Amino acid sequence: MKNTKLIALVAGTLALAGCDEKIDKTVDRWFDSKDLSQLQAGIWIDPNGCDHWIIDDGVEGYLSQRLDRYGKPVCSGAAAPNTAIGDFKGGSAFPDPI
Repeated sequence: MKNTKLIALVAGTLALAGCDEKIDKTVDRWFDSKDLSQLQAGIWIDPNGCDHWIIDDGVEGYLSQRLDRYGKPVCSGAAAPNTAIGDFKGGSAFPDPI
């Protein structure tokens, strides 16, 4: 019984240790820092056939659902679901590491 409590205590401590470091994923890390207007966007078609704007600067990627002026999703049918079209890697001087 004593060993079970000790194992539970150690496991709980290790689980919480992973929660210490928090990284803000909402900020640019400045590897290839520039305004997004200087990069080129493409379109990714989701599994439902709706469009999302995408930009890949080689290190970071950006995705935003494409909406009409009323806030409804745009599903243009420009390509098959789960595909990306356009030069969404354009404007970056940083090579894609993958």
